[in-house]
Amino acid sequence: MTRPWLLGVLAGAMGALFVISLLTGVADPGVATSLKALVLGGEGPLDIVMREIRLPRALLAVMVGASLGLAGAAMQGLLRNPLAEPGVIGISASAALGAVLALQTGLAAMVPLALPGAALLGALLGVGAILFLAGSGGGTLGLILAGIALSALASALTALVLNLSPNPFAAHDIVFWMMGSLADTSFTQVAIAAPVMALGWVLLGRSGRGLEALTLGEDTAASMGVNLARLRLAIVLGTAAAVGAATAVAGTVGFVGLVVPHVLRPWVGAHPGRLLPAAALGGAVLVLAADIAVRRILPGQDLKLGVLMALVGAPVFFHLIWRMRGRP
Repeated sequence: MTRPWLLGVLAGAMGALFVISLLTGVADPGVATSLKALVLGGEGPLDIVMREIRLPRALLAVMVGASLGLAGAAMQGLLRNPLAEPGVIGISASAALGAVLALQTGLAAMVPLALPGAALLGALLGVGAILFLAGSGGGTLGLILAGIALSALASALTALVLNLSPNPFAAHDIVFWMMGSLADTSFTQVAIAAPVMALGWVLLGRSGRGLEALTLGEDTAASMGVNLARLRLAIVLGTAAAVGAATAVAGTVGFVGLVVPHVLRPWVGAHPGRLLPAAALGGAVLVLAADIAVRRILPGQDLKLGVLMALVGAPVFFHLIWRMRGRP
């Protein structure tokens, strides 16, 4: 099992950041007043701010971070590559394409649930395309190649939609949505994302034993009774559900699935199965901290969550590449 103290530290950090997130915003009436409004409720504006704006935003930060961190750890374990992340199989790109089409066609403006619904549909179609292209006997290499092809195609189609968009307002909305943000979220997004993410968490969480065996090689894992085709299917479907739902409610938020497993791996003895729960908590901690930072750094400029994560994640990615120099 994962070291209990590590999970305890991560859970404690998540709880502390959750409370700080609830207390972060333009209005600052004080800790006691804010928490009283959250717990007791009422009809005043502060009660609405705490219960209808800040609470769902903090919950979504935990849910999105846990989904991205867990999916990243599972993908790295499946592909046995520390540079892998959920985007490697194209789920994020296909979910983003679905959302972009909803924005471009104006469906998102007419139907409140069209944007997250289109993103989830895009993720579902994307995973169907991956499974079709990779086939049952394609193995890990086929999965990677199918994901790269899907990601390239979805990104190209997204760029084409932007290029041919006759409506500058729609193009503006698309660009800002793709930067990723938890602003202007509500319990509607929580209700939409929660069941889909929960399905993904269950599928990914149950893959720990198979990932442990896979570290010994595919042949050895198969001889130990691990059904590799079923394991790959569970991780692909789990990643599609968790990451697709996260993209649907928060836009494109990158690098969480890459950074968090890499940072926590030395603390779990490099065991992919033990890394799963730690990465879920670590992802929640990172996204909570980043969402607090975007409200503190430039409170009047609407700094996007995805932009900040890219600024943090890119140096870590360069560090990974640097460490791999000279390796055979």
